Amino acid sequence: MTFRRSAPAALIAVAALVIAVITWATHWMFTGLTAATEASQFELMQAAVARAIGNGAVQALARAEIVAASSTTKQAVAARDRTRLLEEYAEMFQVQKERRGVDQAAFHIPPATSLLRLQAPDNHGDDLTKFRPMVVAVNREHNGRGGPALGRTGPAVFGVAPVTDKQGQHIGSFEFGLDLAPMLDSLKAAYGFDFALFIEEKPLREYARGVDPAKLSDQNRVGRFMRFHTTNKAVMTDLVGESDIATVTEPTHYTRESQNLTYGVLQVPLRDSAGSPIGVISVARDFSATRAAVGRAFAWQLWLAICGLVILAGAIVVVIRGFLLRPLDVINERFAAMESGKPPAPLPPGEKFCAEITELARHQERLLAARA
Repeated sequence: MTFRRSAPAALIAVAALVIAVITWATHWMFTGLTAATEASQFELMQAAVARAIGNGAVQALARAEIVAASSTTKQAVAARDRTRLLEEYAEMFQVQKERRGVDQAAFHIPPATSLLRLQAPDNHGDDLTKFRPMVVAVNREHNGRGGPALGRTGPAVFGVAPVTDKQGQHIGSFEFGLDLAPMLDSLKAAYGFDFALFIEEKPLREYARGVDPAKLSDQNRVGRFMRFHTTNKAVMTDLVGESDIATVTEPTHYTRESQNLTYGVLQVPLRDSAGSPIGVISVARDFSATRAAVGRAFAWQLWLAICGLVILAGAIVVVIRGFLLRPLDVINERFAAMESGKPPAPLPPGEKFCAEITELARHQERLLAARA
């Protein structure tokens, strides 16, 4: 083993190890930051859905309360006068449907019997107890409520307000239902997310008798669910399968690729006011930018690590050979000459040694002077 080879090799190995550890630690920290960023995006996706449904429920209930407070409503509901209610509110409902996404509006009488559906005036008199717990609760407790539910024309965010007569006695309820599809389309426009709304097929077929038959076609079936609405069918079909939504009881998320892009996918269970599941809202966001940033950062880290190692290795070789080995070679040659009895060659003119080597050369000169 020689110092000339072993020392640079050992120093370069240590430098390589240190650079590798620093590179790994930096990459680990950057990956952690990226994971935290993606986690915040999942939180934003969940909050956006919850906020949209909550705001929709507030808006629907506010509109329902306005209609419920009308003297015309009080008189007509008390008299079970469907004709008067239809004449009074048919035009209003049509305007709300075209401009505000209201697709369901209905009057009920206790405990939960349909009096008049403005979207389907000929369908009335059926008992809503089985699938409209919100209507049952409002007519039992006489307090307004709002939230998602499965109505006759499909899922919507409802606001149900109690109706009282002139004496303040409870006589029924009125509801507005905001279509979920325009809400999801608005969220896509605002945030750039893609959505898919899945509704359980059995209650959808049993209770939503006025739903568009096209939504119940086999091509929309995903396990026990029907894909009721989507903002990007091709992408959401790749990202959400039967197994992904079959057992969703709490918000869950994962990442998956579609069309050569990486997406973060969030599954949010959709429940009615009684807490019964009626479907799942799937939300997807393109995570390709953050994933590409991780790849680019690692490539730069690797390149910088290689450049740093090359520079350090060169510096180690230059320092050891220039500051230590070269002066030692000169001193060694002079000692070899002294040993053979020959006069040593004079120190090269202008040769500059470090302080320690210079002191060694002076000792050698003193030895030569003593011998002479």
